[in-house]
Order: sequence, then C-alpha cells, then structure tokens
Amino acid sequence: MDDADVTIGPVNLAARVDEALAVQALAFGLSEDEIVVRRHIVLRHLLNPGACAYGATTAGGRLVGFVYGMPNDRSHWWSGIVEPYLRAAHTVEWLDDSFVITELHVHPAYQGRGVGRGLITTITDRAEQPRSILSAIDTESPARTLYRALGYQDLARQVHFPSAPRPYAVMGAPLPLRRKPATRPSTGPSAGN
Repeated sequence: MDDADVTIGPVNLAARVDEALAVQALAFGLSEDEIVVRRHIVLRHLLNPGACAYGATTAGGRLVGFVYGMPNDRSHWWSGIVEPYLRAAHTVEWLDDSFVITELHVHPAYQGRGVGRGLITTITDRAEQPRSILSAIDTESPARTLYRALGYQDLARQVHFPSAPRPYAVMGAPLPLRRKPATRPSTGPSAGN
C-alpha cells in the first residue's frame, strides 16, 4: 500500500490548500462554512514574511498532514487576541522573537504514528527564532501531550478567541524542540543515603 511510507518535506500549501483543509476538517471537525473561511485565512497567512509550510505525504502523493507557521508579529490578529492573556500571566515577552505554529493537523488515520511530531520538529528546526509559540484547545488531548513532550509549556490558559466555542491555551517552547520525552526522576533512595 502506498500509504505505508510518509515523507515530510516542504509543501506548496497555497497550491494544495484544499487538500490541507480536507485533512484539517477531518482532524479538527470543520463545517463546510468554516472551510471556506479558513481557506482565505490560510492563503492570506502564506503571504506573510517568513511564512513556510511542510507536508506529510504518502508515497502516492496523498497529503495526510501539514504544518505552517511564521515569525510572530505583534500587529497580527492572533497576537492582539493573546497579548492581554500573556500580559496577565507575566509571559508577554514570548510574543517577541518567536516562531508561531499557526496550524498543525494530521489525518486521523495517521495520528499516533509520529507524523505530527515530525512536522512540528521539521518546521521549527528551520526557524531563525530562539523559541516557538502556538495555541491549542485548552483541554487534555493527544496534541497537548505531544506539545508538552516537545518542551512546550503553558504560557496562558482559558484564552478566548472570537467565534471559537472553546477556550485555548497558549504554549511556548525554546528551540530546538526536545526530541525525547522528559525522564522522570527516581523516587527511590539516593546513593548517598
């Protein structure tokens, strides 16, 4: 089956926006109306300086995951929404000199296989900024577990975006992202006891 091997590499997201949004719709549960709105948003984002995108494709060329992001700019809509929350949490400095993961989605059939990890580490490894920020729905989920394993920590929680029914968390991590899950310290007696 050509779906067994997935390759991560640069993708012309503007040319494949409809494929990417089909993946996002399955992974995130978007309606047809939301897809239409997001299509314009994605295409607009890709025009920002430093914006880049990576895709996960099968040997047959099927797009099964994607990530895109850009250097953060405080004049962007997202920054304007999250800034008061970060200021209240004393983490507002994360808006400066950070690379924003704007979207990261993996087709449900390919989740849990390392595709999301590969996408986010690939894009952030190429970022020139010393840290990365993103927002994720503020609930325990496989995505939040992945982000924590990579070194992301909560910078602000219960962030409300207009028209989003659920609150988000803003997370940040120093770059490069952690490659191995954090090890738990031993709880047994130490050698010096």
